[in-house]
Parts: sequence; C-alpha cells; structure tokens
Amino acid sequence: MSRSTFLVLTGLALTISLNGANAAPKHDKHSNEGKHGGGEDVQVDLRGPTIDIGQVRITLGNNRELIGPTQALPPGIRKNLARGKPLPPGIAKRFDSRLQGQLPHYDGYEWQQVGTDVVLVAIATGIIYEVLQNVLD
Repeated sequence: MSRSTFLVLTGLALTISLNGANAAPKHDKHSNEGKHGGGEDVQVDLRGPTIDIGQVRITLGNNRELIGPTQALPPGIRKNLARGKPLPPGIAKRFDSRLQGQLPHYDGYEWQQVGTDVVLVAIATGIIYEVLQNVLD
C-alpha cells in the first residue's frame, strides 16, 4: 500500500470515528444507571424557564404609567395567541425599557404587549412561551 493511500484511509477512518463520537447521545433513562464518573451525558431542559407570574403581575400593576394604551384583540387573532404557536406578525409591542428592566428576565425570552395580554416570546424563534391574558385591562 502506498503512503498516500495509507494517509487517505487513515484520515477517512478518523473522520468516521469522530463523526460517531460527536453524534447526539441516546437518552435512555436506564443506560446510565450504576455509572458514575466523567462519562455521563449532559442533559438540557428544553421545557423552558419557570415563570414567576405573580411578580410579573405586581410589576405591571406598579408601573401602569409605563404601559401604552391597550385594546382587546379581535377574537380571530386572539384565538391564535397560544403557547407553543408563533407570535402573529405585527401585533406585539415592546414594553418601555424602564418596565422591561423590572420584569423578571429569562435568557432567550422577551416580554411583549399584545392588546390587553402579555406574552413571553422566545427571541430566536418568535414562539410564544407564556400568555398572561387580560393583565392589562
């Protein structure tokens, strides 16, 4: 076998083994039982943050002067305002920065005003994470 063929085959073997090592781990609840040490899988919670709704309501109530005028959404649009759905374009308003700074902060999410509702939206995707209905009545 020539040296160049050997190098190509060695490179190919390394590439295949590295791709296998970088593949997403399987998440079997029982696969790590009894194992201890540095080889355990890292788990990420994809459910999102735990929302302190009471604190949001208190902050909004104490800062009414920083909230623009509100008007209820039409029923058809309101029906599409639900957790897990994309935020309909053009209906949300950002809060005043003074108010935004007082609301509970969750990395990767932003509070927005939609009519008389307040929504927590994933910044990267525009997916609604939480809807607080009629809190701005």
